[in-house]
Amino acid sequence: MIRVGIIGASGYAGAELVRILAGHPQVSLAALTCRQDAGQRFDQIYPAMTGWVDLMCEKYDAAKLARSVDLVFTALPHQLPMAIVPELLDKGLKVIDLSADFRFKDALTYEAHYQPHSAKTLLAQAVYGLSEVYAEAIRNCTLVGNPGCYPTSVLLPLVPLIKEHLIDMGLLIADAKSGVSGAGRGASAATHFCHVNESFKAYKVGGHRHTPEMEAILGEFASSPVHLNFVPHLVPMIRGMQTTIYTQPRAGVDIRQIEECLKTFYAGRPFVRLRGATPPDTLNVKGTNYCDIGYTLDARNNRLILMSAIDNLVKGAAGQAVQNMNIMLGLDESTGLRLPPLPI
Repeated sequence: MIRVGIIGASGYAGAELVRILAGHPQVSLAALTCRQDAGQRFDQIYPAMTGWVDLMCEKYDAAKLARSVDLVFTALPHQLPMAIVPELLDKGLKVIDLSADFRFKDALTYEAHYQPHSAKTLLAQAVYGLSEVYAEAIRNCTLVGNPGCYPTSVLLPLVPLIKEHLIDMGLLIADAKSGVSGAGRGASAATHFCHVNESFKAYKVGGHRHTPEMEAILGEFASSPVHLNFVPHLVPMIRGMQTTIYTQPRAGVDIRQIEECLKTFYAGRPFVRLRGATPPDTLNVKGTNYCDIGYTLDARNNRLILMSAIDNLVKGAAGQAVQNMNIMLGLDESTGLRLPPLPI
């Protein structure tokens, strides 16, 4: 059994990790740490887990973790992981970080959108954890920077098409909607029930910090700088993310080539489901690690419309992190993640 620890277990992504790993057949959930909830049992913080996980949440102690676990998930706000990941790696642990701290190869890009980086030397060895795209590199690494939820929903439809040069990079617009859990467990006026219920709004228009993350990855496959217009929206639901991407096929490219490219790229990958012209629905991926992708060509305007739906807490965070863990450990990537969708 692989001994696993979660740092930041009481946040939404951390709790989702606990939920998934509690049923993982190859994992022993050995340690949970929390800043604010230390001293409480996990099933007291989340009573839904009664009978599943009764571990006590403890304060972070790197030496104690090193004695009790083989792999650590850091489910912490940005800036905190960079302070502790170096010592975890030095103690021989594998690390999967769910913050943005290790998603960027270029420290200057990270610092322009977040804050000064105190572990820049680790950026070169960290692997971006988009499981279906970087599996080979993930298999041989010790540090994964798990992607953000918005980037996952945007990159999975786009990467294969850009890689095969099927779309015109001059037009690239992503319109995305997320449930409120994407903002995390911390309370704020923006996510207060009274401000979210019966409300639908865009936010951080033209300045969301996931944009440079997406542009950096897309640029790798385009072999040139990419400029993405990205507009996120907040919708009054707990979990789920739906993204619609507007772009233009290159001259002579038809919908059959688009479909064949996606089918070929994702052949044998269990968590990408292609829906053709049927628009994906967040309801159909709720609680699962699936990314459903739809695609259609508006021939009148020569616009290719790509659509994706994920659960922002699963494929957009904890589920993809577990998928990356499976790949790192040489397990089937779907181990512990074959969670049946909720039909309603």
